[in-house]
Amino acid sequence: MTITFVETDGGKLAVDVAGDGPLVICSPGLGDLRDAYTPLAEALRASGYRVALVDLRGHGDSTPTFNRYGDEATADDLLTLIKTLGGGPTVLMGASLSGAAAVIAAGTQPEQVAGLVLLGPFLRNGAGKFMIWLFHLALSQPWGPSIWRSYAAKLWPGLGDVKAKERAELSTNMLKRPGYWKAFQATAHTDHAVVEPFLSRVKAPVLVVMGDADPDWDDPIAEAKWVASNFTDVETVHVNGAGHAPMFEKPDAVTPAVSRFLDKITAGGAFKSST
Repeated sequence: MTITFVETDGGKLAVDVAGDGPLVICSPGLGDLRDAYTPLAEALRASGYRVALVDLRGHGDSTPTFNRYGDEATADDLLTLIKTLGGGPTVLMGASLSGAAAVIAAGTQPEQVAGLVLLGPFLRNGAGKFMIWLFHLALSQPWGPSIWRSYAAKLWPGLGDVKAKERAELSTNMLKRPGYWKAFQATAHTDHAVVEPFLSRVKAPVLVVMGDADPDWDDPIAEAKWVASNFTDVETVHVNGAGHAPMFEKPDAVTPAVSRFLDKITAGGAFKSST
C-alpha cells in the first residue's frame, strides 16, 4: 500500500489509490478509517476499477490541521480528489457523513460524477437540536474519548461484539493523537441540513446501501426509503445484520450489489476510464 498526500485547505488528505480502470473514490464515516472499504476495494480493483480510499480530515493518516471540517469541507475534498486523480466523471462512495458530502459534490459539479453509492448516509440530521447538543457535550474533553469508544462499539454489530470493540478501540486511539480530537469534534458538529439544497441537483444514478441494524436510526429501513425518495434513478439494498459500515461488516452482501451498479454505469458509458 502506497499513501499519497493531497494538500488542500491547510492540511493533507491521505489517499490510497490502486487498480486500473474507471475511478471510484471512497470516503468513510465520522470516527472511522479508510480501511473500512478495504474488502470492497480489493474486489473492485480485481474486477477492473481504479479505487481511491481517503481518510477524512483529522482522521487516520490525514492531518488534523485543516481550516474547516464537516459535510461541505468533505465535499470539497471529493471534488479536489476527482481533479487530482485525473478528472471525472467518476463514482463517489460515501458512508455516513461522507454520504452527505458525496451528494453535495454531485449537486455542485454533476458533470464530474457518474454515480453515487451512499452507505448508511446522513442526508439529514438524525435527532432533534437538544439531542444533538447533548451528543456534542458528551464528546467534550476529558470524558469525550471514553464516550466515543462506548458509542462506536455499538456502530458495527455485523462485526460481532469482540471485533466491534476492537474497532472502537482503534478508532479512539487514533483520535487521541495530538490535534486529532479537536478535529474530530469539529467534524462531529456538522449540520446535515446543508445537504437539502443539493438533493434535487443530483443527476447521476444512486445506490443506497443501509444496514438493517444501523443504530444511528430508529428505523434504518424507513430512513433508506426516505433517502431513495430524493432521487429519480435509484436502487436500494438492505443488508441484514449490518450497522453503520455495511461494506466493512458484510462485504459478501455489499460487494455484488456495488459491482452490478458500477458495471451498469460502465456499460452506459458514463464513466471516464482513468489510469
